[in-house]
Amino acid sequence: MSSGLWTLPNPRAAQTSKMAAMATDMATLCDDLLAETADLEVLLADLGDEAWATPTPAEGWDVKDQVGHLAYFDDRAHESMTDPDAFIAHRADVLSHPDFPDRIAAESRRFDGRDTLAWFRRARAALVDAARSADPSRRVPWYGPDMSVASSMTARIMETWAHGQDVADAFNMERKPTDRLRHVAFIGARALPNSYQARGMPVPDAAVRVELRGPSGDLWTFGPEGATDTVRGPALDFCLAVTQRRHLDDLDLDLHGPVATEWMSIAQAFAGPPGSGRKPGQFGSRS
Repeated sequence: MSSGLWTLPNPRAAQTSKMAAMATDMATLCDDLLAETADLEVLLADLGDEAWATPTPAEGWDVKDQVGHLAYFDDRAHESMTDPDAFIAHRADVLSHPDFPDRIAAESRRFDGRDTLAWFRRARAALVDAARSADPSRRVPWYGPDMSVASSMTARIMETWAHGQDVADAFNMERKPTDRLRHVAFIGARALPNSYQARGMPVPDAAVRVELRGPSGDLWTFGPEGATDTVRGPALDFCLAVTQRRHLDDLDLDLHGPVATEWMSIAQAFAGPPGSGRKPGQFGSRS
């Protein structure tokens, strides 16, 4: 993902200055990933076989699939940090098959619910252990461009939160937002180019200013202060939009300018092809 969108604002925006440091603070990244993991595990505690098979809003995915997906890519992220050559060989083999998404899904589904959770716990613990001692700026291979270790861990936080939302929605549970959303917002704000490139659309030249109110009341800002196009609103709503966990019509975001409006209609913080997103009114409105 391009980093061209995100710049530091004026010195009075202390929260955003803190966010700049966050990208290279491995202790914070690891601790926040473990905290996000703990929140997810609350939803998974003591599930029986039928509950693990509960459908989630992601078409064709049940609760077990969501957790298996996280475990699989935790293993891959760990491998990319600890044995890059093995990861590159694995990547080449996987991507050589036209049905590689189905192959990855099949591998993620090889255990029952209880064993999938155990796998996830092992994979997550190994990943965090490797990341804590890693240079946050070291480049590691991934399925797209190489990324820094810090970016890899930030992406794991985003993925855990997004797939945790799917699990919460499957059980009709509402989660309390936390300031860990800043990691999701950080990726989402930087992912404007990815949102267009994933659809084969030209990336607009205009910058977009994003101003979000975090759960604790702090202002989080991204992009040049003088940009004409702006996105403003609760951080939770922005994160739900860029991870495609809610339809834009159901969120309380204030959009100004043609680029901001178009971007948020196709926003995508994750790599890969565009997702199907969610339908308007599927979960009710947050406005």
